[in-house]
Amino acid sequence: MDIKKLEHLEKHTTPEKFYVEACDDGANDVLFIDRVSSEMTLTVKKDIPPSAVTRQICGIMGTIRLVAGMYLIVITKKKKTGDLFGHAVWKATEFDIISYKKTVLHLTDNQMQDNKTFLGMISHVLNTDGFYFCTNYDLTHTLQRLSNTSPEFQEMSLLERADQRFVWNGHLLREFSAQPELHKFVFPVVHGFIFMKSCYINGKMFDWILISRRSCFRAGVRYYVRGIDSEGHAANYVETEQIVQYSGGKASFVQTRGSIPFYWSQRPNLRYKPKPQINKTVNHMDGFQRHFDSQIISYGKQVILNLVNQKGSEKPLEQEFSKMVENMGNGMVKYVAFDFHKECSRMRWDRLQILVDKVAEMQDDFGYFLVDSDGKVLMQQEGTFRSNCMDCLDRTNVIQSLLARRSLQSQLQRLGVLHVGQRIEEQADFEKIYKNAWADNANACAKQYAGTGALKTDFTRTGKRTQWGLVMDGWNAMIRYYKNNFSDGFRQDSIDLILGNYAVDEADSLAPFRVQKDWKFLTLPIIMVVAFSMCIICLLMAGDTWTETLAYVLFWGTASFGTAAIIFYNGSEFVDAPKLVQKEKMD
Repeated sequence: MDIKKLEHLEKHTTPEKFYVEACDDGANDVLFIDRVSSEMTLTVKKDIPPSAVTRQICGIMGTIRLVAGMYLIVITKKKKTGDLFGHAVWKATEFDIISYKKTVLHLTDNQMQDNKTFLGMISHVLNTDGFYFCTNYDLTHTLQRLSNTSPEFQEMSLLERADQRFVWNGHLLREFSAQPELHKFVFPVVHGFIFMKSCYINGKMFDWILISRRSCFRAGVRYYVRGIDSEGHAANYVETEQIVQYSGGKASFVQTRGSIPFYWSQRPNLRYKPKPQINKTVNHMDGFQRHFDSQIISYGKQVILNLVNQKGSEKPLEQEFSKMVENMGNGMVKYVAFDFHKECSRMRWDRLQILVDKVAEMQDDFGYFLVDSDGKVLMQQEGTFRSNCMDCLDRTNVIQSLLARRSLQSQLQRLGVLHVGQRIEEQADFEKIYKNAWADNANACAKQYAGTGALKTDFTRTGKRTQWGLVMDGWNAMIRYYKNNFSDGFRQDSIDLILGNYAVDEADSLAPFRVQKDWKFLTLPIIMVVAFSMCIICLLMAGDTWTETLAYVLFWGTASFGTAAIIFYNGSEFVDAPKLVQKEKMD
């Protein structure tokens, strides 16, 4: 696959126009954007005025309409991740958001503030690590999907042929999509994690690649987006592909993860772990069926690995999931429940092998994708594991890394890298690379969904659980608690804005940003802090008698704990909730 693409771009700016010039050898095309009418067309280099201000850019992310009008989003810095079959893969590291309008003086003070908030939201998403692109290779598809395409597909532009589930700038490129002649100036940007490295075993060099593609459908943050939507799209859905290339041969193993695929929620309410709620008023089977129909079409047979607790608040979710698979009665879908926390309690992490052994025959049945140096397909992957825990982050990543290693063992033997009887675990240098890459994958997916690095990465990195790992998990859990309760509403709004789930109306008063909190939100925390402070002061500055001191401490202590109880009882009113998302999108 060799797609002609523009690698080197320059943006020329005048007060009325943007010109994006292709600087590659032999290229003469220039993208012309009228800053007044927003019209986009092609022109030629001689039309660029000498007075234009010139700046090199790495790519166009797209355009978005805010209160002040249209904005152009460009990638200004990139970092090379590696080469995928001879094609450079880049991570976008810095962006610029440029207004079409020369001034915002036409806006009211409120509109200016709203526009500034929207710009902050876009910057927040763009500054989330993990945006990758390639100008001449399709990063949105697995090797197997690309091998099963038609000649007509191969002739399409990257924008036309991309798997829309994984195009994070799809909404931003809607104006470009409508004009095929402009496609050469833009490319799909995926969000997730990509790792590439040339490795050595037995003196043989092979390329090992890990790609996680996050879906932009039902995207969001940990507690505000759970379950599925009416189209069957699951929250925190990630397709992870592990690729090996050696001596021209290529092998690929694909897994997916995603939220438990029916209608449930777990809204933040100041409690450390809000109780999950299964929606009792909707027909779950419709969306459930759509989800697995899509999975089967894309990946073949399905083995569900449900890693949630089989007791406590998670138990009803496990029971409902099991029941729905049984009621669906599809022979292509198998269900395997494994109570991760119970099985691995008291640091018994060796017990994960129980699950790996249990599904080994199914994994062998699925196989993996394999193509030889002549391009001949020797094997297809016939199915995938669909793993989940509650967040589809920590427990899920541990299991996926173990299954991927088992597949890799077979692939490296088949390709001739490993000798008969050799184990990957015995290859110390590669094993370190492997474990760290999967731990980094966990961290990337966790930061993008939960706001912090992953838990349990000490096991992924070292193969064992450590006391320091437990301490770091506690620290990350505390940060997650704070972010999930006090900053995730803004994060959810930001994602919905950039993905087009919320459209800015320039004529709208945008009242959601200026909704006044009621008296409880302002008054109760102040009373609690004052009462707790007075309680401490009374303890430090004792009265004339111990009974007097006790009376003061009891009074202020009661006031402090009583106020805290009221706050936690009304916890959902004190968290940072999304302001831009319609209610039906959050259910």
